[in-house]
Amino acid sequence: MPATRSHVLYLGDWVFHVGPVFIETPFALETKDCDLHFYGQRLADAFRHDAEVSTLANWTLYRLEPGKFEEMLAQSDALVISDVEAKCFHLYPSFFDRARRDKQVVSFPDRLEAARQWVHDGGGLMMLGGWLSFSGAREMGGWRRSRLAPILPVECLVGEDLVESSAGFTAEVVQPQHPLAAGLPWHAFPPIFGYNELVPRDDSQVIVRVRQTGHPLLVAGSHGRGRVMIYASDPAPHWGLNFELWEAYDAFWRQALRWVSRREQ
Repeated sequence: MPATRSHVLYLGDWVFHVGPVFIETPFALETKDCDLHFYGQRLADAFRHDAEVSTLANWTLYRLEPGKFEEMLAQSDALVISDVEAKCFHLYPSFFDRARRDKQVVSFPDRLEAARQWVHDGGGLMMLGGWLSFSGAREMGGWRRSRLAPILPVECLVGEDLVESSAGFTAEVVQPQHPLAAGLPWHAFPPIFGYNELVPRDDSQVIVRVRQTGHPLLVAGSHGRGRVMIYASDPAPHWGLNFELWEAYDAFWRQALRWVSRREQ
């Protein structure tokens, strides 16, 4: 029988565009047009060669009723977290609605602890870079002290971790035979405009690093029976504007998905 297709739960990389804004008088301004855009479409399409993909915007994740995230996770082989603040996994906005709230103690299971246990039991986690990933801009990502931080193969910096350059950064392969890197034309890897600076843990494997700085770009690790992959830059614009044009973009992400979900063969 043919193998069943895997399922990817992809969180993040959605954005609302609002504007432009016109100021024609000191008494008013006009905002014209708005657009909902999925920056991760290119990545989702790469995954769809081999898997079913469900995507959630940050605000949708935040509004999920208790238990729904865990239900979706249980049906998935891989979890992708890209440009998502850790705080989006916490709280539940209806708890702040005074008209709906009963005067009683409120609590529900920690979603990040559920994700940690899911990886321990064999799930595959991809944590991808961006302004709201890892520590992020002004440490707004908030992952350094999260419940998921101990299972990552990297440590997050204290404070902002963004490293950016309009000239771009290129890749240097450290372990060319690792399943995440093998057989890909890394010599043609295009310049990326930034990444999150991370510190690899002693038991991690740095597969690819940033040529200009030596900082880790692609890192592999494990937790229990599960696997964890870190890509320290963005899979989409703006950091990944050129990355999406790489001839091996689809092949790399398909390879990564097979590795984290233990479907190499």
